[in-house]
This record gives sequence, structure tokens and C-alpha cells, in this order.
Amino acid sequence: QVQLVESGGALVQPGGSLRLSCAASRSISKINSMGWYRQPPGKERELVATITSGGTTNFADSVNGRFTISRDSAKNTLNLQMNSLKPEDTAVYYCNAIWGSLKYWGQGTQVTVSS
Repeated sequence: QVQLVESGGALVQPGGSLRLSCAASRSISKINSMGWYRQPPGKERELVATITSGGTTNFADSVNGRFTISRDSAKNTLNLQMNSLKPEDTAVYYCNAIWGSLKYWGQGTQVTVSS
């Protein structure tokens, strides 16, 4: 089992940057895939970015070139660096981990992009 705890959400102005972190309760070195999803107000949860244990990344078209995902096996954390933020990036951001056949979620962290 894996517990995931997100942090770093905040209110930021358009064009600003923010870094989200997700702390895992166990070593992430053998977790097949980890990722970030988000749920904008009134909408369904959507993929933001994923990264495999081998370092292969995948990004939603809407964030490609602005967001970077990374995993730190020494600290058992997953990070999301978000640059050039837009109002449409406003959402609750969730950390996700796929370990074997099981999928785990964090509780989410709010990101609000507004002037």
C-alpha cells in the first residue's frame, strides 16, 4: 500500500510559477508509473502528466512545454513544476501512483490562477 500526500498548492497570478510535491509513504523506485491529474471546477478529472520508473514522461497537450514532471527516488517524492500558469490551470491537483495492478491517489491540493 502507498499513501500519497500532495503539497504546494496556492493562489498565483497568471504567468507565475508553482511547484507541487507529492510525498509517498514508501520507496517509489519500484512504482511503475506516477503522475499528476487535475479536476477543474465543474469538470471531470483529467491527466496532466505521467512519468514511469524508467523516466519516460507524458504530458497533456494543454500543459506541454509549460509543465515539467520529475521523481526523486532518494526523497520518495514526485514533483510538478508549473510555469507560465494560466487561469484555465485552476484545479485541484492529485498525485497518482500505479503499483502493480493497484492505483493510489492523494487527497489533492488546490491551485488557483487568478489576478
